Amino acid sequence: MADESNASNVGERYAQALFDLANEQKTVAAVEADLKSLKAALAESRDLKSLLASPAFSAEDKGRGLSAIAEKAKFDATTRKFLGLLAANGRASTLPAVITAFEALAARARGAVSAEVTTALPLSAAQAKGVAAALRQALGKDPEITTRVDPAILGGIRVKVGSRLFDASLRSKLESLKFALKRA
Repeated sequence: MADESNASNVGERYAQALFDLANEQKTVAAVEADLKSLKAALAESRDLKSLLASPAFSAEDKGRGLSAIAEKAKFDATTRKFLGLLAANGRASTLPAVITAFEALAARARGAVSAEVTTALPLSAAQAKGVAAALRQALGKDPEITTRVDPAILGGIRVKVGSRLFDASLRSKLESLKFALKRA
């Protein structure tokens, strides 16, 4: 747990530096688009996840891997340089935290709020629209929703906005019930 928190803090610092640089160079939208496609690649590729997370790969290997991806995807120069710096500093494993923090910074700059919605099954268009409307009403801002499917939550929904988590998943309700039964 401490490792996750440390990675998140480091990721937030790197994301802030990247955001400041991109803002100065007026490339925030391009960098954000690059990071979104990198996030999708991370979600789909076990090889990429293990390249970034495994200590078996050197910083140079990670840098070469990220550089190859950036070249192939034609990422903005700011993104390419940043990925190289991240790998050279031995922080490639924090890339998911950097992406999440950068998305939040970019959304805040646009006056929107980033929200991550996790469900056990994919949301239908009507359900996604309902979640967006409920978040808009609760937050008073337009939400930029990222959806994720995690069968481990069994059912219900989990919404994370910034550091706040609304957990109405079946799994958490069952765990609460289990805890209550143990105390009784």
